[in-house]
Amino acid sequence: MAVDTAGPAVSAGPAPIDPTRTPARLSRGRRRIRLEILLFAGPAVLVYAAFVLLPVGLAAFYSLWNWNGLGPLERFIWIDNYVRVLNDPVFHRAVGNNFFIVGLSLLIQGPLAIAIALLLNRRLRFRGFFRALIFVPYVLAEVTAGLAWRILLPSPNPPAVLGPFDTLLTAVGLGDLRQTWLSDPDVVMWTLFGILTWKYLGFAIILMLAGLSGVPEELSEAAAIDGASWWQTQRYVTLPLLGPTIRIWAFLSIIGSLQLFDMVWIVTRGGPLHASSTMVTYMVEFGLNITQIGYGSAVAVVTFAISLVIALLYQRFALRRDLAGSLTGGVR
Repeated sequence: MAVDTAGPAVSAGPAPIDPTRTPARLSRGRRRIRLEILLFAGPAVLVYAAFVLLPVGLAAFYSLWNWNGLGPLERFIWIDNYVRVLNDPVFHRAVGNNFFIVGLSLLIQGPLAIAIALLLNRRLRFRGFFRALIFVPYVLAEVTAGLAWRILLPSPNPPAVLGPFDTLLTAVGLGDLRQTWLSDPDVVMWTLFGILTWKYLGFAIILMLAGLSGVPEELSEAAAIDGASWWQTQRYVTLPLLGPTIRIWAFLSIIGSLQLFDMVWIVTRGGPLHASSTMVTYMVEFGLNITQIGYGSAVAVVTFAISLVIALLYQRFALRRDLAGSLTGGVR
């Protein structure tokens, strides 16, 4: 039987003071960290304040005045500009058009992009060529793409004159599908959505392909060994893991649709009869173009408020678990 010959534990007493962690040295360390943060983050904060916060603040200030942008600020009208914006049926239609694009983007562009990305993620001949071909419209400037579609889909004048696109439909025996694509109020928004899909679908596909590259192949192989079909593998393995990418794309698509301007302005200028107006084209048409800067600023503030509220709600209910997962080291 072993006998413990060690004596009772002797207290070592208080730990010696580390001279390198004196209050003065800790204070200098904190000041150094703050200085580094200021040096690295300061320029970005200044740029953000100059090009985001300051314009928003100025727009909110000018929206309270009846001002043409040239003379001094003399006529303070308080919230009259906002009352006019919110009671204008043309603005109501513009808001509806924005949400029309939002809804169709989520219901059509998203599933279409996922389907094409899943197809291009397989081992196919000329896969790189098809990926590049799909991405080409996205890299075109909006002005170039918009002018090209105005040439392809001109408003017939006289009506007997067909544009290149209608001529092509006639040549392939689909002449019954001809429309006044940019002149019919009932058709123009669908036409614009088709143009926007052609323009921005490539970005969605590339984003989905990037998300698919992060899905481990071992999971698909294990599902195949268990007898799952290709469709079952995509539905129960791939798509759930692609969820964060889909939610990020949806967020970008929503915000982009709410701020839609350039393509609409180039192709239709909000016509005919404001049938294709968006909130931003409305702001330009009824604010800047007729030098009602105060009213245009009110429209800009309302547009910003709508976008901000939707962005915060989306972050709160859709992106919350992705953000929480990134903080804890993975998506939950």
